[in-house]
Amino acid sequence: MERLQKVIAASGYTSRRKAEELIKQGKVAVNGIVVTELGTKVSKKDTITVNGQAIKKEEHEYYLFYKPKQVITSMHDDKGRKTVADYFTDVDKRVYPVGRLDWDTTGALIMTNDGEFANLMMHPSSHLPKIYYASLDGILLQREKRELEKGIYLDGVKTLPCEIVIRGVDEEHKTTMIAIRLIEGKNRQIKKMFEAVGHPVKRLHRLAIGDIEVTGLAPGEYRPLKIKEVRVLRAKALENKQKQAKAKKQNKKKYQVKKKISV
Repeated sequence: MERLQKVIAASGYTSRRKAEELIKQGKVAVNGIVVTELGTKVSKKDTITVNGQAIKKEEHEYYLFYKPKQVITSMHDDKGRKTVADYFTDVDKRVYPVGRLDWDTTGALIMTNDGEFANLMMHPSSHLPKIYYASLDGILLQREKRELEKGIYLDGVKTLPCEIVIRGVDEEHKTTMIAIRLIEGKNRQIKKMFEAVGHPVKRLHRLAIGDIEVTGLAPGEYRPLKIKEVRVLRAKALENKQKQAKAKKQNKKKYQVKKKISV
């Protein structure tokens, strides 16, 4: 027996979060009976319909895509701009991006029809490392590098520690080439980080997600992820998520103890 929203997400119909919304809205039925309670358990024998359409479990597919520049990380664009979906017209199943890269950012992007996997990869507590190459305007100083590595405040929230390697310096064009390894991925985080120390990003490329590199692919190309690669990504994300939950629980206990002492 599995939770209804999980089964809907596993079918590839939509994400787990969207499935929960559909259930609350009374658009999901099990064996002809409308279900609005989250957490309802269903079995393989049950017939599930969403908006009157029967769903069935879909075989999951996972791809590593080399997103080119000037491509929107979306399934469609109202302005008619090129999207990542345009590169997967020969794939039978509807795969969608896990996370996003800016229009002008290139590199590694996972595409899948596995909603549960996608949500796990994008969850803030998964802390999957990602490696980027960037070209910066100006010469990055060592003190600025150390400051960024320790974490700076962006929009009132401190960034987690990261690793930065200076790959090269072009004195003539006043440009610094760096590699940065992050375990979080807030919106436009890298660009905001370097803007904060006076070095706007000229070019940004995501080299790797976890241990999976885009090396060997050309812009616009993709390859299926190996079963082992998917398992490793999922296992690492779950491990990190459990560590975060444990740390949060321990911090809560410490706070409660301090509160008792201070009373």
